[in-house]
Amino acid sequence: MKINGITDVFFDLDHTLWDFDKNSELTFDKIFKMNAININLKEFLSHYRDINFQYWKLYRDAEIKKEVLRFGRLKDTFTATNVHVDDAMIEKLSNDYITYLTDNNYLFENTIEILDYLSLKYNLHIISNGFEEVQYRKLTKSNIHHYFKTITNGEDIGIKKPHPQIFHYALEKAQTEVTRSIMIGDGYEADIEGALNVGMDVIYFDTNNMKNETTVKQIKGLIELKKYL
Repeated sequence: MKINGITDVFFDLDHTLWDFDKNSELTFDKIFKMNAININLKEFLSHYRDINFQYWKLYRDAEIKKEVLRFGRLKDTFTATNVHVDDAMIEKLSNDYITYLTDNNYLFENTIEILDYLSLKYNLHIISNGFEEVQYRKLTKSNIHHYFKTITNGEDIGIKKPHPQIFHYALEKAQTEVTRSIMIGDGYEADIEGALNVGMDVIYFDTNNMKNETTVKQIKGLIELKKYL
């Protein structure tokens, strides 16, 4: 069923348009080889994903600083995989990761098609919690920056999703109203609950097939947005 009255569509970036897991895996493979780190990449990533998620939650809730996140997630993952890496090397790896992360810019399937489709009918925007120094590079190097009228980055303004203020800030920046806007993202707490709490409509992109018991609109692939928009 098509949603009526919408003029502005807000997207999350990582895990929604930009294929973070794939690009991240390629980056770790590169920097481990560069720095002669002998480790099973699949095992490392199996621990890293959960550890990274927990650190991001702390960072999002302003309980830790960015530097703690960047160092701690690697330190804890090496510990979990029983691979000893000294702190100086972990610091170098954390910097190398940010430096090389946007060397690969794989997007989710049908990203360009759906942005082409939506941009003819709506104003498109980004609301992201990612690091300022890489989020803009992701958008430009993946060649999707031009689709978006506004980009709101949590680090820029010191407030992150799901805090209501970042949504109000993004709406004001986009010069639109909450009743004419919709949020699309993969983070149920940050994107979906955050947007719902300010009165925005939402579409949950269930990228990990979580099958949340929820009444909100859900998609498994971006092309399914054509059912609603």
